[in-house]
Amino acid sequence: MTLYELAQRFVGVKEITGANDNPLIVWMSQLSNPATADDETPWCSAFVNMCAWILRLPRSKSNAARSWLKVGIPIVLPDAEIGDVVILSRGTSPTAGHVGFFAAHEGDSVLLLAGNQNNEVNISAFPIGRILGIRRLT
Repeated sequence: MTLYELAQRFVGVKEITGANDNPLIVWMSQLSNPATADDETPWCSAFVNMCAWILRLPRSKSNAARSWLKVGIPIVLPDAEIGDVVILSRGTSPTAGHVGFFAAHEGDSVLLLAGNQNNEVNISAFPIGRILGIRRLT
């Protein structure tokens, strides 16, 4: 099973609105940060870490999206393959980001299969100008 195939199995997993929390999201976040207590904490990196953990691949062991810039082999966009880890900038912050699995490159967008996209696991499009790095886990 590939990282992408595993990640696809979680499409539709989402946060629970209100005072309750999705225990799966809390657990995946706790793999990298045991102090996580809710599903409101950004969890895109936790999702990628969980998938890598299940398949015994290298992982960042951090819930920070940009931590993935130090894991795996660097890849350029034209060489990206389905399941490579894509790290994006977020806003104007020099530390905030987003991370997910490469699904496709369409024009000026990259499609990512990731967690915490509208509070759920899904495939969403992002401008390629936001790409900070692409990494292949082996």
